[in-house]
Amino acid sequence: MEKELRLDKLLSDSGLWSRKEAKQLLKQGRVQVDGAGGTGPGRKVRPSQGQVTVDGQPVNWEKFHYIMMNKPAGVLTATEDRHQRTVLDLLPAEYQRLFPVGRLDKDTEGVCCCSPTTRELAHRLLSPRHHVDKVYLAEIDGETDPADTAAFAAGMTLGDGTRCQPAGLESLGPGRCRVTLREGKFHQVKRMLAQRGKPVLHLKRLSMGIYRWMRR
Repeated sequence: MEKELRLDKLLSDSGLWSRKEAKQLLKQGRVQVDGAGGTGPGRKVRPSQGQVTVDGQPVNWEKFHYIMMNKPAGVLTATEDRHQRTVLDLLPAEYQRLFPVGRLDKDTEGVCCCSPTTRELAHRLLSPRHHVDKVYLAEIDGETDPADTAAFAAGMTLGDGTRCQPAGLESLGPGRCRVTLREGKFHQVKRMLAQRGKPVLHLKRLSMGIYRWMRR
């Protein structure tokens, strides 16, 4: 049987209001269930059975929202910034309460996931123990060689002592390579390639393994 939800939680889960704002709407009498008012925050409803409206407008509730986007270069992977655009600024208003998972540098483009919460999803995507591939296309100054591929596969130690797990490196010809990681350390792809004498000119994340995890 479908679980009943408190009205304030249902409204906040819609992504349009915070829990505090939802309680204010209820206090102001702006929320109705099946056309009837007099609702309080503690009232419970089954989302698929009761029609919830705010100011006469239906509230569409879903248990979770996950947004996959292609983050362009020049946009921050953050929830807000006073001076620069963030990935949430690219989304419709109803999805701007989500959180980006798996940070990309400002000048890096590619797959970015936004979810209702970050902790569990980020852990499953970024922790090496879950073996989720993150695949990147790098444009570099130079060309990778078998020695570079072997160094990536063995696991590298960066100049500051950061230990990297074994990673994949595939040459795609002069100036291009594909990197596959199963973790997500700060500027990791750029730092690993720079240490091998192949500085990154442009970087794009092609995938995060997100669909595989969500189907489990």
